Amino acid sequence: MSKLLPFLSWIGELRHPATLRADLLAGLTVALVLIPQSMAYAQLAGLPAYYGLYAAFLPPIVSALFGSSRQLANGPVAVVSLMTAAALEPLASTGSEGYIAYAILLALLVGLFQITLGLLRLGVLVNFLSHPVVLGFTNAAAIIIASSQLGKILGVSVDKAEHHYETVWNTLLAGLSDGHLPTLAMATLAFCIMIGLRKFNPRLPGVLIAVVITTAVSWLWGYEQRRQVSPEHIANPEVQLLVQEQFQLRKEIGIFQKRKLMTEHDYRVALEKFGEDSPKTLSALHARDISASTLQQKLQQHQDDLKELRNLHFELVPAADNNETKLYLRDNVPAGLETLGGIWRLRNIIDERELLVTSGGAVVGHVPGGLPDFRAPLFDWNAITQLLSAALTIALIGFMEAIAIARNMATRTRQRLDANQELVGQGMANIVGSLFQSYAVAGSFSRSAVNIGAGARTGFSSVVTGLVVVVALLWLTPLLYHLPQATLAAVIMVAVMGLVRIEPVRHAWKAHKHDGFVAIITFLLTLLLAPHLDKGILIGVGLSLGLYLYRTMKPRVAVLSRYRDGSLRDITVHKLKTCDNISVIRFDGSLYFANTGYFEDKILEKVSLYPDLKFVIVDAGGINQIDATGEEMLVELSKRLSESGIELLIARMKRQFMDTLRRTGDIDCLGEERFFARVQNALDYAWEKLGNDHAASCPLRTYVSTEQSG
Repeated sequence: MSKLLPFLSWIGELRHPATLRADLLAGLTVALVLIPQSMAYAQLAGLPAYYGLYAAFLPPIVSALFGSSRQLANGPVAVVSLMTAAALEPLASTGSEGYIAYAILLALLVGLFQITLGLLRLGVLVNFLSHPVVLGFTNAAAIIIASSQLGKILGVSVDKAEHHYETVWNTLLAGLSDGHLPTLAMATLAFCIMIGLRKFNPRLPGVLIAVVITTAVSWLWGYEQRRQVSPEHIANPEVQLLVQEQFQLRKEIGIFQKRKLMTEHDYRVALEKFGEDSPKTLSALHARDISASTLQQKLQQHQDDLKELRNLHFELVPAADNNETKLYLRDNVPAGLETLGGIWRLRNIIDERELLVTSGGAVVGHVPGGLPDFRAPLFDWNAITQLLSAALTIALIGFMEAIAIARNMATRTRQRLDANQELVGQGMANIVGSLFQSYAVAGSFSRSAVNIGAGARTGFSSVVTGLVVVVALLWLTPLLYHLPQATLAAVIMVAVMGLVRIEPVRHAWKAHKHDGFVAIITFLLTLLLAPHLDKGILIGVGLSLGLYLYRTMKPRVAVLSRYRDGSLRDITVHKLKTCDNISVIRFDGSLYFANTGYFEDKILEKVSLYPDLKFVIVDAGGINQIDATGEEMLVELSKRLSESGIELLIARMKRQFMDTLRRTGDIDCLGEERFFARVQNALDYAWEKLGNDHAASCPLRTYVSTEQSG
């Protein structure tokens, strides 16, 4: 039962008051960090902030109950949030209903991949993400995450370009010309609080304190100014016309949404009644496709026009002397009229009579109270096919991050960790979360560190964390209205600062230049190809595997002779004389399809240097595996050498090497008497065959250097 219900292994420990007290305190401490972080990460994913609270509610509880790590803190994380945004941007407009539906669907797909891999015991697949690839990706992702928040820090909004670095450049230009100083001041205040507390008193919850202080300042200062106006209050006729077109588009979208539902129903009925190839079914299919295409065009036009309206800058002239409130385009206010001050922007269209315009900084705004409803994710097969590769990438990256954290903590606590069970726990968390409007989640390094640092002993601490989030959703959401979005952006930036690490890249380069090269290339490609983050990872994995194949295609091949201490050493390194009739060759690598040709060429090259050669002894101690290509090559090589009067002997074979030859029957072709447990046994065999007391003067028995022989 402990495999099906892992929490049974620790739930009994809660009877001890000390354990229960420690988990309660740790759960509360993590929740104080999780609540503001989850809202920030939801915005990073392109979702309304309160969806972060939905993702912080059930997933931490489920992963603690069904995972194998006791201290791993699950929930929204920066990298997965960024990858979610990158995967969804081509499918729907950020923050729209369709976007939210696809985010929840993506969480379900991620969970299905993870739980399938866990049940099939395929957690080893994460090993294909080598350390240099992960290192390059996380460094690049941290920079991308931090730079993606520049717009909220500077109080500007720009259209997203094809590449992330272009968007960052456009954001910086907009910030220089049109930056919002109160927003920058609020972000600076949040930075100072979090970084200052981290330096001088790291035990205090700096994120929570920054959120509380900046929210209070926002409320007292009147940081966000908002007015509701009617379209007639807009002084510019062209803008008025654009707003009226928006109203008309909203009506048309409603009509086409109903028409799409009707045509889908007609197609299903025709398919069941007449079959797939019937003219009536094909006609219904055509009508369904036309209505879906038209609806998509209308939605896109609506989003484009709304974006154009939101980018307009207005000045507001308040009502006075029987004159109604007027919105003028910036720098178009008639002389003599006094404005209210500041730059006003269209925030939203409430209905056909009301527009919401705001000045000042952006805040989180209304957060729906109560727990998320149970709702099955929307199944859109077209979207599923487009999201599959992103879902698999997020599943592996999320699990890799979680298992790395869990292993670190398991080492400290000396607890058993099951990687496949952890995959099941992560998958269950994403699947159950998607049923309650959560987007994809993973294990968090920072919150796990807080959890174990606060004394968490069992998974109950994560259950407590989820319950604290429930309290926040039920009773504390009104307090979040004035929370500045600049503060959430600052929270994200501070959280990812620690992900940028240069020293490990240098260390990888010192360990092997190929590893350093892979880390650097993955880093650069992830930056250049953003927001398509999966491409950077895939290229990095491909490059890592390719370089591994390159290294193993030409392993070291050494000709050996006797050294002064009696061991057999490389003749080129130690300048040793070898025998004219016997050559001992060591191959340092597995013998498989990519290097069999190289191995054969090296053997024949050595043979060509010694015309009197009678025996070739292969020291197979370094051959861990042999595949079909390798064993076939050995048989053919033995035949070729035999035709030249040379006998092939093999010594120090591994068990798996011999098992392969026995299964294929090639050991009979090679001759079982030609296999020896030690190189010395093979030499004794060769000396006996050569006769004439050959061993007495053979360099393979007595140390002879090339200098001595010269």
